[in-house]
This record gives sequence, C-alpha cells and structure tokens, in this order.
Amino acid sequence: MSTQPGSVDPHDDVLWMRRAIGLARRGEGLVEPNPMVGCVIVRGSEVLGEGWHRYFGGPHAERDALAAAGDGANLSGATWYVTLEPCCHKGKTPPCTGAIIASRAARVVAALRDPFPLVNGRGFEEITRAGIAVTVGVEEGGARQLCAPFLKRIATGRPWVIAKWAMTLDGKIATSAGDSRWISCSESRRRVHSLRGRVDGIMIGVGTAIADDPRLTARPEGTRTAIRLIVDRHGALPLDSQLVRTARETPVRIFVGPLAPEDHLQQLREAGVDVVHCTSNHRTEMLGEILDHCGREKMTNLLVEGGGGLLGALNDGNLIDEAHVFIAPKIVGGLNAVTPMAGTGLGMMREAERWKTMQVECIENDVLIIVRKHQDGANREERGVPKIL
Repeated sequence: MSTQPGSVDPHDDVLWMRRAIGLARRGEGLVEPNPMVGCVIVRGSEVLGEGWHRYFGGPHAERDALAAAGDGANLSGATWYVTLEPCCHKGKTPPCTGAIIASRAARVVAALRDPFPLVNGRGFEEITRAGIAVTVGVEEGGARQLCAPFLKRIATGRPWVIAKWAMTLDGKIATSAGDSRWISCSESRRRVHSLRGRVDGIMIGVGTAIADDPRLTARPEGTRTAIRLIVDRHGALPLDSQLVRTARETPVRIFVGPLAPEDHLQQLREAGVDVVHCTSNHRTEMLGEILDHCGREKMTNLLVEGGGGLLGALNDGNLIDEAHVFIAPKIVGGLNAVTPMAGTGLGMMREAERWKTMQVECIENDVLIIVRKHQDGANREERGVPKIL
C-alpha cells in the first residue's frame, strides 16, 4: 500500500481500520468515561506498531502503538490508522498529535472526528498544518457503533441506557404468582453477570427490589464496580433488603420524589445508602432527572434490569438505547403473568419503531438478541464517502 494519498487503495484503508476497531474493543469496561480507541501504524504492507487505549488514565491508543513500535523506530512515511481523531490537548496524558507529527507520518486515516469540545476537529487541523494528509470517515459506521455510549454522553450529557430482561417464548418475565427464578439458563445468567461487570450503574425499580431482594452485583467481579441505582419515588426501600445491608460494601443510590418520608430516608443514609432527591414525582420526568444526574457523574453505560414498570416508563420516554433480551424455550401462559414492558405503550402497530439487530446468539437452549434503537447518541446514520482534508 502506498503512503501517498493519491495512490492509496481504499480497500487497504478499510482492512487496516477494521483491525484498529478490533483492537479498540479490548478496552471495553476499562477506559470509560473515555472512548475505546485503537491505532495501527503501517508502512507499505508492514505493521510497525499497534495499540489501544487500555485503561482510563493510561496512554492513548496512538502512544500505545508508538511504544509497541519501540524506541528509535523509524516511522517516517507511515500511515497512522486511528478509530477516533487524535487528541491535541494535554489531559491525563500528553497530546497525541505531537507524537504523530514528530514521527514524520505521511498520512493519518481516522474513522471519526472526536466531538469532545477540546478536540472536535482541532486535532485534524494541527496535523494538516504540519503537512500530513488526513482522511476521515473510513469505517465510520463501525466506529460509531463502537463509540456510541461515549458519543451519546458528549451529545446529550446522559449515559447509554441498556435494558436487559429474560423472558419465556410467550413473553413473560414472571408467572401470575410473581415467580421468576429461573427463566434463563445458568450460562445466560453468567453472561448477565459479565455485562454487570463492565457498566457504571445498574438500575431497578423499588418494586423489583422488594419482590426479588437482589444484590445486583457482578459475580465474579468484572472490570468495573457498578453503582446500584434504585428508582424509589416514595422512599420505600426496606432497611433489611440485601441492597441496604451491603450498601457499605458496594454503593447503593436511591432516587426519591419530593414526598418521600424523611425519617425513613435518614435511616437509609445511616445504613450507608446515598439518597438523591428528584424535583418531580412524575415517573418519566423523574427518569430524565436521573439520567442527567448519571451523566454529571460521568457514567457512560447504565444497565436497567427492570421491572416492567420501570422498563415501560423508559420505553415510553424513548430513553432506551440498547436491549439485551434472553429468550428461554418455556411457556407459562396466563393473562396476568408479568411482561417486560408495562407503561402506556403504543396504540397502533405502525407507530412501533424497528430497532437494529446487532447480535443473535444461541446460549445453550436460550437465545440472546441484542438490538439498538440508535446508531449513536446523535441518532445519525453511517456516513458515505471518506473525506480527505
């Protein structure tokens, strides 16, 4: 592959960028609230160095790739493939643009512009001023899918909301008697624990907290320890619940409405529970306040495990970005058996939005379906032809 922009084979650009995206995924659950980023340094058909952002506060992907190339490596005339625009400001690490320019690169190929206000095109401008060719938009769709939680938080100030539920073939999450253990198989439950171990927060409604008395922890522990979040308008979380009893070990935060009784809230505080007051008692408005709060806390991924009232309210408010649905080959029947989505719902089938299927997988006898409503936080579709700057 030539390093001259005019003679580059676009197919080569795609292949190298896909490799960079694959590297970036290795940082999932480790780098947030930063985005996952990968980088491959290539000259001709030779990989000179490659890397990824490995952990929050650690070297960015470009500098990780530079380190992999080795001290004193000759990178002159190379092409740098990076999934996100190189940073041009000093944060926890030095700017990456300086390292690229100092290497005497011939070309930088990026999948996405970084919308972070201190970057947002300035990294590309700095590189082009140094006489290095820049191409933007190669495999943009894949990079947007990768960075969707980060992009949403930058665009809206809110975390990426992942809804999770397990249901039977006839769409029930519990019997009419309220029994739900267990719908899915042990391997499916293991996958849920893995998901819990990479998110910043796990949310349920107080009804589920009372009915199921869950711990909401990842077992075994994952790369992150999620804050356990309870939507509890009336401040009814029992003091003897597992959540309260373990609040000093793993953080618990409840969100209450303006009418919640202060005496019970004080007892929860004394047990180690963090209490956050919302100004509205209306469920959808309250959820908006909660998501804003989570964004201010720099949460990137929020897992919602139910119940049906909470998931339905989120769905009514168009607040779910992604869903992980475990379907077990069981039928329980019953008009009053519990379904995953309550709320108001839709009146006409034509109003139902078609979500994008991201993954379908068999897990023993269960089926896991992962869908997304949006490509990213700005709800933009995959772009077309890459741009040369």
